[in-house]
Amino acid sequence: MLKGFEHAGIAASDLDRSIAFYCDLLGLRLILRKAAPRGGGELAFLDAGNAQLELICPSPSVTSPARRLPNTEAGIRHLTFAYEDIDAIYQTLLEADVSIIEPPRDALNQEILKRVAFVLDPDGNVIELAQRS
Repeated sequence: MLKGFEHAGIAASDLDRSIAFYCDLLGLRLILRKAAPRGGGELAFLDAGNAQLELICPSPSVTSPARRLPNTEAGIRHLTFAYEDIDAIYQTLLEADVSIIEPPRDALNQEILKRVAFVLDPDGNVIELAQRS
């Protein structure tokens, strides 16, 4: 029986920078940081409220940013974090010079979400900010 979504893992080129982005700016909480058990590098697990985000910083380090997938390719397109007020978190990210893809707007799927915005994490991964209806 399914209990829920556990975690997603993404590669990071600079673990300190990624932890600062996800924790200091987006509000996740660091729960574990340790040496990777295989192959060197480090891991960090961040609490996102109802699931976790695993940051994987391999050794040798990641050398290129995340590639944005064209609509014609299968794969993960973005990670979404829910907020009570995306305009407030967006302003925080704007002041921190985070790369913006799309400022807050009404969501296309109003049955589920009220407003959305899109930004890039330090490695070019697309992050969606969502506010529920």
